[in-house]
Amino acid sequence: MALRPLSAGENLCGLVLREDIAQGHKFALVDHARANTVIKYGQLIGHATQAIRAGEHVHVHNLVSALAGELIYTAGRPGQAAALDSASPVATWRGYPRADGRAGTRNEVWILPTVGCVGITAEQIAREAQARHAGVIDGIHAFTHPHGCSQLGDDLAGTRAVLAGLAVSPNAAGVLLLGLGCESNQLGRLVEAVPEHARAKLRVLSSQSAGDEIAEAGRLVDELVEQAATSRREDLPASALTVGLKCGGSDGFSGLTANPLLGRFSETLSAAGGRVILTEIPEIFGAEQALLDRSASREVFDRAAGLVNRFKRYYLDQGLPVSENPSPGNLAGGITTLEEKSLGAVQKAGSAPLADVLDYGNQAARAGISLLEAPGNDAVSSTALAASGATIVLFTTGRGTPLGFPVPTIKIASNRALAEAKPHWIDFDASQALEDGPATADAAFMARVLAVASGEATAAERSGQRAIAVWKRGVTL
Repeated sequence: MALRPLSAGENLCGLVLREDIAQGHKFALVDHARANTVIKYGQLIGHATQAIRAGEHVHVHNLVSALAGELIYTAGRPGQAAALDSASPVATWRGYPRADGRAGTRNEVWILPTVGCVGITAEQIAREAQARHAGVIDGIHAFTHPHGCSQLGDDLAGTRAVLAGLAVSPNAAGVLLLGLGCESNQLGRLVEAVPEHARAKLRVLSSQSAGDEIAEAGRLVDELVEQAATSRREDLPASALTVGLKCGGSDGFSGLTANPLLGRFSETLSAAGGRVILTEIPEIFGAEQALLDRSASREVFDRAAGLVNRFKRYYLDQGLPVSENPSPGNLAGGITTLEEKSLGAVQKAGSAPLADVLDYGNQAARAGISLLEAPGNDAVSSTALAASGATIVLFTTGRGTPLGFPVPTIKIASNRALAEAKPHWIDFDASQALEDGPATADAAFMARVLAVASGEATAAERSGQRAIAVWKRGVTL
């Protein structure tokens, strides 16, 4: 099946198009009166704002979201999520076992600044150390951000939580926490936020207390590299993988090709005992009930429902509607309402059980799907996935983006035009599922994920695209 624009007058199984339809956009299959519900994926995606005839373009000029505010969710049968078939074994991969029982897909040293004031210093330390130790380990990286001072309360606690989560990542064999000295995010409090069992891989330096902070930091990084260099890849089962799910720059095909591909992968990995993390809470508004119905227990259901409503309240308290999520790129790609985007986005989790709900910065620990508190913003949510233990991020896109994150980020194109135009951004073309069939595409995708987990570089890694972003929620002093 070719993905292409359609022209007015084309006859599609007896339906004659009345207008040109851009690639990824929708047309009506039946007539709609004004205020009628419009259905896609078998679910409501909004209401018609005017009469729509069969064969006409359906988009922002004649369709509007039906989302409003918080809801009272009805529990189905918690604990009755469909059992997933684990009869087909997943091939092993080669990773780095860690002392806490988890495993890394990379063996790196990370430099995490407590505050933006020492961000450039951290980058200098990483560049010089990488030059000294090139090829000894998988890499030395500094992850800078502008926060850590002029913050209060929960906002500061969130910054500390996500940095502590990154510090315990299985992909970081060693971590230098680099402080300034006078910032709100004090080094001592940050170290306290790191579980005690993980503190052996930490080194800590306050720049104001050091003599030559570059030289002293360099010596600490040298120690960490020497320690990390003793790690070796070993054959590991699929259950040792923790994968984060993300979609960004979506289009009308994201919910038809790329996200269902991830859904089938998530089912397979969950059935094998692996961990899968789903986030972007605003991008499940309108599709949350189907996810809630797969809760492993009533406790998980209540926590997940509470998280969704808490996020809606976060919008409403700012005087903003809960439905204004699709970006200009999403709209240009054919996505009209948040319900439509959400119904496509939640397919990344397939039908795997919802096993847990995680606060921002907390670690995924259960097999199956964990729902993580974080917004939809690409950099913020992908950073949150890495901070919650994901050692790979699977990132679907219909529009494309070059950006990568602390852990290997596999970019999956929803359409062939993007994959062919941006091979230096894209790692996998999900549109092949339409031509070769889902089974063939699934096998090829599983092989690619396991190859990346075992050390194959992603497009973002090859181009040096590695960044973090912290979720800033409070006032700035």
